Amino acid sequence: MDQKVLVLNGDYTAITLCSVQKAFVLLFLDKAEMIANSENGVLRTVSKSYPKPSIIRLQRYVRVPYKGIALSRHNIMKRDHFECQYCGSTKNLTLDHVLPRSRGGDSSWSNLLTACSRCNHAKGHRTPQEAGLTIRQQPKKPTLSGFLKLSAGTIDHNWHAYLNN
Repeated sequence: MDQKVLVLNGDYTAITLCSVQKAFVLLFLDKAEMIANSENGVLRTVSKSYPKPSIIRLQRYVRVPYKGIALSRHNIMKRDHFECQYCGSTKNLTLDHVLPRSRGGDSSWSNLLTACSRCNHAKGHRTPQEAGLTIRQQPKKPTLSGFLKLSAGTIDHNWHAYLNN
């Protein structure tokens, strides 16, 4: 039951992921309709069984005021797959400013990346080029659909049509 369900807005745009339990409650209360059901398993009550949802669509359009992803330590590390962007290590991870703050670098999606403490210390107050380090993947702000893919872990094949927009 730890699977995720893709939630679509009234206009079929992906807005979030939720648990199977939450999706079932929305379906049961007629606040959502099932677009696709999961191929593995069903939900059972004492007297009935229901298909497990994979994609649901809200009955009403919900205005989402902010469609961005919050800039946080965890979200940056998730974007970078919890790997040092200089050497690929997964141990002793921290955040690094590509352009150091001492040189006017800001805390933004395009200037922060995940680095191990060894590489971060070796870089110091220099740019990666000055320190002789190469960045494996240039930092950039993730899209909502890309971030939902990262958050889901395993992606149901039914989701591709809605997350590739």
